[in-house]
Amino acid sequence: MGQPQKSIAAEQQILALGSVLQSLREENDVDVLIETTIAYIYQQFDYSLIWIALYDRLKHTLFGKGGITPDQDTNFLRQRVVLNPGDLLEQVVIEQSPLGIVDLRNEIRAAVWQDVGKKFNIQGTIFLPIRYKDRFLGLLLLGSERWGYLLPGDAKARLMMVLGELGAMLYQKEMDLQQKQTKRPDEPLLELLENLRTLNNLDQRLKAVVEETHQFVSPSRTSIYWFDRQGRYFWCRMSNQLANIGRNASNQQPAAGMTVQELSELYYALSVNEIVWIGDARSSLKGHFTAKLLERLRVRSLLAAPIIWQKDLLGFLAVEGNEPRIWTEADKNFVQGAAGLISLVAPIDSMESTIKQIQDDTQLTSQVAQAIYQKHEFNETLRTCAAKVLTRLGATRFLLLQYDSDQNHYQILYQSQPHNRRPLTFALNALTETDRHLLKTAKATIEVEKLDEDLRFFHWRSLFLEHNVRSLLVCNCTQGHAPKTLLIIAHETHRTWSTLAKELLWVVSQQVGVIVRQWQLHTDNEQQQKILSSIKQLEQAQSEKTKIRDKHLERTALEQIASVLNCPLTLLLSWSSDQTWAEIIPGVIADSRFEISADAQVSIQSEALIQWALKQDNYLSVNVDDLPPETRKWLTGSGIGQILIMTLRTDPDSPPTAVVLMADRRERQWSQQSLNTIETLVNQLAWSRRQQQITQLLKSTTKRLNQLNWYKHSRLEEIQRTMALLLGQIHDLGIPANELTQTRYQLLLRQLDQTNASMTGMLKLEQWQLHKSWETMPIASLMKRSLERVENLFKQHKLWVGVHGLGQSGADQESANSSSFLKGISNSDYPSSMAIAGDIVKFELILHELLVFACHRSQGGGRIDIWCRRLDEKLLELSITDNGVIKPQLLAELNHDALKDVLALSFLDQPPGLHLLICQNLMQELGGELHIYQLPDSRVVSRLLLPLAAKNF
Repeated sequence: MGQPQKSIAAEQQILALGSVLQSLREENDVDVLIETTIAYIYQQFDYSLIWIALYDRLKHTLFGKGGITPDQDTNFLRQRVVLNPGDLLEQVVIEQSPLGIVDLRNEIRAAVWQDVGKKFNIQGTIFLPIRYKDRFLGLLLLGSERWGYLLPGDAKARLMMVLGELGAMLYQKEMDLQQKQTKRPDEPLLELLENLRTLNNLDQRLKAVVEETHQFVSPSRTSIYWFDRQGRYFWCRMSNQLANIGRNASNQQPAAGMTVQELSELYYALSVNEIVWIGDARSSLKGHFTAKLLERLRVRSLLAAPIIWQKDLLGFLAVEGNEPRIWTEADKNFVQGAAGLISLVAPIDSMESTIKQIQDDTQLTSQVAQAIYQKHEFNETLRTCAAKVLTRLGATRFLLLQYDSDQNHYQILYQSQPHNRRPLTFALNALTETDRHLLKTAKATIEVEKLDEDLRFFHWRSLFLEHNVRSLLVCNCTQGHAPKTLLIIAHETHRTWSTLAKELLWVVSQQVGVIVRQWQLHTDNEQQQKILSSIKQLEQAQSEKTKIRDKHLERTALEQIASVLNCPLTLLLSWSSDQTWAEIIPGVIADSRFEISADAQVSIQSEALIQWALKQDNYLSVNVDDLPPETRKWLTGSGIGQILIMTLRTDPDSPPTAVVLMADRRERQWSQQSLNTIETLVNQLAWSRRQQQITQLLKSTTKRLNQLNWYKHSRLEEIQRTMALLLGQIHDLGIPANELTQTRYQLLLRQLDQTNASMTGMLKLEQWQLHKSWETMPIASLMKRSLERVENLFKQHKLWVGVHGLGQSGADQESANSSSFLKGISNSDYPSSMAIAGDIVKFELILHELLVFACHRSQGGGRIDIWCRRLDEKLLELSITDNGVIKPQLLAELNHDALKDVLALSFLDQPPGLHLLICQNLMQELGGELHIYQLPDSRVVSRLLLPLAAKNF
């Protein structure tokens, strides 16, 4: 019978457990849940003291919810018990695990429960935690008059199941209570959004936001502060106490206007879209600024959310308390949501003006883009762009900077400012590595609100502050590349710009970067064209028929160098390999401040500039202060400050024979591009000069050899003619048989000896160059000898020859086919006594060449006139005129009227043109002149100017 009774008892226990668990799950009242649990424990377990308490986390106390006592007095079981360090109850709360006591009466750590144990004779006691997961919710105390605290296994399991279900239900009720007590911002925000749709203007919408926020958060004051970007201050645009402003002057009024400097920490936090809160001994800002901010706003707690549109801070929504307050997450979320609603509705109020501004910005960027593809002047394009940008951004200065790698600083390429502001005249230092990296990686405009406090662009701070610049917008005109071109917008006060304005400036800066690049390419192209033009000028100067002593090539090159380099002084120190003094060849001297002593003697060995230049492989820059006094004696200009010198070299083995000198003012800096250009031009000059010298040498050698060849050939012809004549006469005489024949024979032999002697002298003295002798001869004798040589030609062509101006006894003699007129030429009366001086043999050969040429070009039966007259005290004019035919091209080449191409065919490359050119050049060397030209009546004139002998003076 015992086994069935145990089974029935176990079944009843399970049924009771299921019943209580079902009751706990279905009950919503916490007190009923606890009473149900107490009743179950009292019925199923043998304990005379039962107590259930719930835990208050904020106050760290236990408050009793009831239980069972031996005397049925449960009042003290509903008291609040404070947990103290070391108490058994606190140990259970902290450890959240069961705790057993064998005799409660002797446990001093049980505090008041020790007295209860003594009163009711309670010994064995168990403290069981009521918890859900890791959250402690309360505890259960079970006391028995028996000693010890062990529970049977099945009893403990049933008890823990009931406490677990109770804990779950208590946790759920706690969560439901918190949810009911927690303010939910979503529904009020949705109602506010619906309300905003029905309102007409921004002020009405702001008022609605303020009222709803004030109602939800319940602060002392709710305000909306608006941000003035140009003035950099906040002003109270709307407040729940706005109507009272001006009516009473209490401390409850909102601050009407506050500068960014006063609200610096608050401003920077709001600018990055952070909510700011200051409560009971807590703050999201730095401690020292929190006190200043509360004092400025005249409050003791603050919750502020930014109003931001397109990354621009429009203002902030602030709820303020006159007492310290802990702001809940619901308060923060609602204020932040309300500020976000303002951000959405604020742009609508200025939609028309915003659209107009966007259209203007689009037009501005379009105009700048069009300027890139149109042939506008660089400064004119930037002037139009700068004026519109300054007006649009409300700034005072537009600066376009270009990095100069040679000087390692930024130069102002273009600037624009109001008429009452002076332009900036300084260069800006190179950027730090940090600033350079910042600009290279920037994808938007960099804003510097307070230049005097910002560490960015620190190297520029002092210069800008000296010129009253307080805020900047900086753009790299070539995004993603090294910042070589920068666009800067400056203002004289601390201020910020809208994101729209900064985006506009960024677009404009990239377009300006294209314009600058285009201008640089155009400038480089012009520079290359200048170089090409200079090289062509040098080639043209080299090809022109100018004497090397005229220095036309050098002067042309110096002028081109001055033009390309834009310097006021260029000159050439030139010398020959066998000279010890250098010649100064001036090129360009702009004004008196760059004067030089062109006639000064410059020693090659002692002149410092020459020796410095010779030691360099390329150019050398010299400051005027480094020059020795000897150099300053001829380089006298007071404006000379910087000097650039370079040696003319064609190859390292060729000895240099010139140094180019360029000079400018003291502040002149030679750019690398200019130096490269000058190096090209100087090298071109060196090669052109060398080619000219070689060409001149070859021409001179050819000319000398041509003269020598013509002279020797002519002399040999004359000697051959003379010897043939003498030999014929000797042959006619036969063997001398009488004294008269013997005398005549000896005379002929003497003439042969003289002819042989002249040939010997020519072969000895004029082997490779002409020898200039000095003799005198009457002009009549010269004419007689010359006409005798061509007498046969006159007869062959049946020409009439007239000689005029020799002073014959009668009228001037004329002849044809006879030589009787030659007999009257030998008169010694004045003026026929005129004599010429010089190399008579060569004069006679030249005159013979002219007479032969006149005979050959004249038609049979024609006339040749020879005119002689004294031109002045030193020269005799002898003109040969004829009616012959001469080619115009030959005349043009003889008179240097046609450009001579060395490789082209010329009338001067073969006789008679070659012989006439030789005669012309030889006459210049002998101190006379030869001109051949044609008169208007088609007669040809060969005009000789011969030097007169001294006795004629």
